[in-house]
Amino acid sequence: MNRDAMPCRLLTVLPPLLLAACQPAAPSPQGPSPDGVDLRGAAIGGPFELVDKTGKTVRWSDFAGKYRVVYFGYAYCPDICPTDVQRMTQSLRLFARANPAAAKRVQPIFITVDPDRDTPAKVGEFAAAFSPDLIGLTGTPAQVEAAKAAFKVYSSKGEAQPGGGYLVNHSNLTYLFDPDGKPLGTLPTDKGPQAVAAELERWLR
Repeated sequence: MNRDAMPCRLLTVLPPLLLAACQPAAPSPQGPSPDGVDLRGAAIGGPFELVDKTGKTVRWSDFAGKYRVVYFGYAYCPDICPTDVQRMTQSLRLFARANPAAAKRVQPIFITVDPDRDTPAKVGEFAAAFSPDLIGLTGTPAQVEAAKAAFKVYSSKGEAQPGGGYLVNHSNLTYLFDPDGKPLGTLPTDKGPQAVAAELERWLR
């Protein structure tokens, strides 16, 4: 299917600020696949203060000691966000079957780029539809903007749609961070759950 023809327009390329820090992937026992992107050393990620489905404050430091799979999107997205998140959570289940101990060290996180509509309850409902392990986070517009800035995520409100509502244009990279919260690389959700699971195995050996 042609993504350019879909209602929700996304940017699948890396943000310009990251390009200088990215290294081309090379075959190695640990790290990205030959077609992957190595983000080690890139200035991405960092402290944030958001809220979960119960309204409880959640900080980046709360996930210390865990590998973190992070995706920015929005609950009202009609197409790409649910597809990407479904592939992400399916890949984690595949990975867990083959690597049960390592899988316990991985925390998937969904962060909204649409705080005006994505209430704590809404992101909680969205996350729960895919996996009980997926944590959905939102916050005030200022809190979300701060998180977007830290993770070099782009988003902008699109045109109003017939019948009300609006779409949000946004980047849709799936990031992997190490237990210290440092970026490792991106996960190929566009290539399906098996490809993502294989990428996780390379990083978590």
